[in-house]
Formats: sequence, structure tokens, C-alpha cells
Amino acid sequence: MVLDLLRRLTAPDPEPLPYDDARVALAALLVRLARSDGDYAAIEKDQIDRVLAHRYELTATQARALRAEAEALETEAPDTVRFTRAIKEAVPYEARVHVIEALWFIVLADGTRDHEEDALLRMIAPMLGVNDRDSNLARKRVEDTHYGD
Repeated sequence: MVLDLLRRLTAPDPEPLPYDDARVALAALLVRLARSDGDYAAIEKDQIDRVLAHRYELTATQARALRAEAEALETEAPDTVRFTRAIKEAVPYEARVHVIEALWFIVLADGTRDHEEDALLRMIAPMLGVNDRDSNLARKRVEDTHYGD
């Protein structure tokens, strides 16, 4: 499965991904973001599992399995652009704003805004076609949830 998805992501002119593959691409993007600071902490893994379980109505076991599949894909995938393109083509704009929220949940999972994670997320938002205003509002909603403001 991972090799097939990787082949489709790296094709010169990839077709839009089916729902299940777009789901793995999003999970891989969450993993890539969490790993970007060189510290893939347990709290980030747990947060990825929670995001995936909530977004896709998965059990905890199913969410962990999806994350494991995404970890393998993320390790093999050459660049972030492939994930964002797959998501952008498969997901309507409003849902992509929710993707940005999910990414902010990962950035803020350990209570700090790490520079590498923050920079990667600021690069990802426009790749997903999400404008700065909506990305900032998504961050604010997540910060309000995390810190109870």
C-alpha cells in the first residue's frame, strides 16, 4: 500500500488521490510536521492519533495503525509538496482550513511553538491553498483550545 501510494505521489502528473490515500497523505503530513524539529515526541504521536481518530471517526487502534502507515510513507516521500498537492486536490477549501487546524494541534502539542515546526506549517498553508488570514484564524482557534483563552 505505502509503495503504491508513494509511486502515485511521485508520478510526474499524479491523478487526484482517492479518499483513503488522501487520508494517509494527511496523516503523513502531520507526521512530517511533528518530526521537523528532530524530536518526534510521544505527546505528538498521541495528538496525531487523536486528530486522526476525530477527523476520520476511527478507534484508537485504527488511528494508531493509520499513523504507523503514515510514518512509513513520510520516511520514504521525497518532499512535502506531494502531500500538500494530494490533499489540495482531494479536499475542499473549508476542510483544508481544518487541516491547518489539525497541523497547528501538532505544532502546539508539546506546549511550545518550535521554530522548525512553525516555519514548515507557514510554508504548508499556502501549498494547501489556504490564505494567511484563514491560517492565522485556525492557529488562534487552536491556541484558544489549548490555553483556554
